[in-house]
Amino acid sequence: MMRIKALPDVPRWAVLAAHAVPLVTLPSGLWRLALVAGLPVTQDADWGAGMSAGESVYVVSLSVVSELLAFLTLGLVRSWGEVFPRWMPFLGGRRVNPAAATGAALAGVAGLCAIAAWGAYASYADLGPGIPATPAQDALLVVCYAPLLAWPVLLAAVAVAYHRRRRGGERRGGGRQYGAGRPAASSWV
Repeated sequence: MMRIKALPDVPRWAVLAAHAVPLVTLPSGLWRLALVAGLPVTQDADWGAGMSAGESVYVVSLSVVSELLAFLTLGLVRSWGEVFPRWMPFLGGRRVNPAAATGAALAGVAGLCAIAAWGAYASYADLGPGIPATPAQDALLVVCYAPLLAWPVLLAAVAVAYHRRRRGGERRGGGRQYGAGRPAASSWV
């Protein structure tokens, strides 16, 4: 059985959810790359291939950035979500502020929900030019984009698990001791 890397105190469901996030963003990114490559994902084969260079760069960048943002979810279950990696300038070796990490993740959830709501509204209100496609191509589009609906749900669950895990010691142990949980002064340099 394959072993998934994560911190020992992270619940298994949170590890699986965090590792699922990059997988749910992958099909839509591959669909966009196929569009730019001119593959027949639309009825008008020239629709994707006829994009300007700027549009093509935008579509490819959208795929790459969304996948990179999805990979950040792994930080909520791995060590680099608790201490910044040493190679990072100015932050390397310092502890990650749990409130900042949780806040960023939940802001991402809010943004993803807003994008999904706008997409649903725009689709039903028939805004925009639409994509000329056959029923099979429409089905492929839905199959590739439907998994994205799981992204905010999975991210929210992992963020809440991260928050509970990182803040759990404060509630159970009462007050915090001065300096507890702070990096050593030598790591500040």
